[in-house]
Amino acid sequence: MNRKWWTLAAVCMGIFMLLLDITVVNVALPAIQVDLHSSFSDLQWVIDAYALTLAAFLLTAGVIGDMMGRRRIYAVGVGLFTAASLICGISSTSLILNLARGVQGVGGAIMFATSLALIAQAFTGKERGAAFGIYGAVIGGAVAIGPLVGGAITSSIGWRWIFFINLPIGLVAVLITLAKVEDSRDPTSRTVDWFGFVTFSASLFMLVFALVQGNAKGWRSPTIVGLLVGSGVLMIVFLVAEWRQQHPMLDISLFKRPAMVGVSLAAFAISASIFAMFLYLTLYLQEVLGYSPFQAGLRFLPITVLAFLVAPLSGKLLVLVQSRYLMSLGLLCIALGCAVTTHVQADSTWTVLLPGFILAGIGVGIVNPVLASATVAVVPPERSGMASGSSSTFRQVGISTGIAALGAVFLSQIKPNTINALATTPTGRSILAHGGGHLSAVVAGGDVRAAALALPAGALRTTLIDAYKVGFTTTFNHLMAIALVVSLVGAVGSFFLVRQRDFVTGPALDAGDSDGTADSQVGAVDGAHGVDGARDGPGAVTDRSTKATPPWRPARHSRGRAEESRPSEAGGTVR
Repeated sequence: MNRKWWTLAAVCMGIFMLLLDITVVNVALPAIQVDLHSSFSDLQWVIDAYALTLAAFLLTAGVIGDMMGRRRIYAVGVGLFTAASLICGISSTSLILNLARGVQGVGGAIMFATSLALIAQAFTGKERGAAFGIYGAVIGGAVAIGPLVGGAITSSIGWRWIFFINLPIGLVAVLITLAKVEDSRDPTSRTVDWFGFVTFSASLFMLVFALVQGNAKGWRSPTIVGLLVGSGVLMIVFLVAEWRQQHPMLDISLFKRPAMVGVSLAAFAISASIFAMFLYLTLYLQEVLGYSPFQAGLRFLPITVLAFLVAPLSGKLLVLVQSRYLMSLGLLCIALGCAVTTHVQADSTWTVLLPGFILAGIGVGIVNPVLASATVAVVPPERSGMASGSSSTFRQVGISTGIAALGAVFLSQIKPNTINALATTPTGRSILAHGGGHLSAVVAGGDVRAAALALPAGALRTTLIDAYKVGFTTTFNHLMAIALVVSLVGAVGSFFLVRQRDFVTGPALDAGDSDGTADSQVGAVDGAHGVDGARDGPGAVTDRSTKATPPWRPARHSRGRAEESRPSEAGGTVR
């Protein structure tokens, strides 16, 4: 088989493993909590540890790949992700699991930052469009089946196997990469901005840590106040340093264009709203409704499958409808999906979520390809890699801060809401009288079912569980309302900021793919962690027509016309 197809196979295997692992973790969280005796904060870190390191390393990993060779760095990323998966699978404590998840995020950042550049250097012309189409289909497929696969594995052989399954896939991907993939590097590559990397990472970590620990330590405690102030100071230092850097990790000048601000806002909003809510949706389905991981995974399919099916249609509409209209429409669908899911009751069935799942799935399917295309269309071609890496970073920041902020609200409300529900019945008041502070700690930690099992079977146990369901659903509705506001802000912001006159070119399409299918498929990404799969990292390549277009609609791409070649950031040429 030709080397280029081996390259595509190695990249698709790595990215499939990466995205499948992201989505399967969601439905396994309750099982992890029971097995490792984890607190609710520990569950947050299972997701946030991964998202934080992915956001922090993404832009830097692309530059390192350009400098040291993309094949070698991609193999390192896959190897690191695979080794971390082994540690995740054998973890005996929540701390070990979360540290390993952080290492997984580093490996994932390296894989995302170099994967598209490897494909771009191996393929040209129409074959490149076909390769990107296959790559996008693999991404969409992994996202669509992830919850179901995760539920099946967790229900049958245990949550640890959602990590162990990565071992053979990762090993084969590394061997193929080292044996068959051609190496490349950019001799004019920028230097690594280590100062920017450290200040950005530290600021983001301090913010998330403060949000996660705020309820436990007290929001006015010196520790939390110090972390929040330190995070703000470091972020200001980062922005000033990036503005003055000759080779910054994040080019601040990109945000002079309102459209780039709008695109970044949309990337943050979609992740901080519906994707951040996946943790709480999972807990509702399993902890409140009592579904197994597999049954919960089945009920997530309306979101993931619809997102996969709608994405190609949204990509095709880009040649007819302005990006801001589609982007705003998608985020508005997500907002409506959140709105119809703010009336969940303790005795509701799972179908109360179905209208919201359908609307949110359609919204995600609309936004992902449009966001991927607009990100690289609002900057000059030579800055497309930085822009797409920036969009991916905003997605991961949205995930990590969204989960942490919603978690802070959850922990502040779940205890009083549950106690209030207990206080409405004589049996509940008896539980409060004898439970005291221990009951409050159990409710805040999310281990209510274990506490209920310690009570005598009958009225006491049933009353405690019923009160927790009331407290959870009341809090859940508040979290969904917050997600509604975030997605609505993203819809309004993208509508007014993503102005057509700021676009450098029309919608970005991959070479040889004039109908936009590849681009829309590549943008059909998730699910749990919503990575901008279109063109990640500084090594990315974008193919676009530069034909002028009327301001009322995006540019159409000429068909069957030979275009001049220009150097790409991946080291090859773009047709």
